[in-house]
Amino acid sequence: MSKNRMMAFGAVALLHVFLGYAFITGLALKAVKAIVQPLETVNVKEEAPPPDEPPPPPPVELEIPPFVPPPEVTIQSDSPPPVTIQTQSTVQQVAPPVFAPPAPPAPPAPAPTVAPTRATDRGRGNTIGEDDYPDASLRAGEEGVTRVRFVVGTDGKVGSCEVVASSGSARLDDATCKIIIRRFRYNPATSNGAPVTETKTVPIRWQIRDRR
Repeated sequence: MSKNRMMAFGAVALLHVFLGYAFITGLALKAVKAIVQPLETVNVKEEAPPPDEPPPPPPVELEIPPFVPPPEVTIQSDSPPPVTIQTQSTVQQVAPPVFAPPAPPAPPAPAPTVAPTRATDRGRGNTIGEDDYPDASLRAGEEGVTRVRFVVGTDGKVGSCEVVASSGSARLDDATCKIIIRRFRYNPATSNGAPVTETKTVPIRWQIRDRR
């Protein structure tokens, strides 16, 4: 309802109250004459109500299609796997150089070894026969085997001699060592090509061959 209409209704209500009071008080005629004229000239214009706003359109429901996952596609690649290069940011500490003393010279190579050799007879004098018999032993007919041990020096000569097993005759045993020292000669034994002494043990047989 507009403001002008409200005012008009208010004025009419006041008029009715006033007229009722005038009738009661006896002044109704005078009041009617006085009020009718202005009431006839009042023209209250009612303003047309504003047009109603059209209702909003109903919301449009959008149909959402169901979610369909895309097909899985596997792409094979022949490219090699990526190479990760790790860099070390730390600085390696370099140890101070160590100076080792020079190695001692290698010992000289040993001379080629030569197989040792034994003392060998030199000539045909290293025998004792019937001609070497002592006269007393020959007359007595003494016979037997005297075993002796002697040393051959680096010069091939016999240096010492001893009886290790007796023939049973002291004369034959003593004659054996004397003949060996005086007459036996040898090519000395060697070791690595150098002459060395050698000890020999040999049996000497005393026998009278003409006796039967």
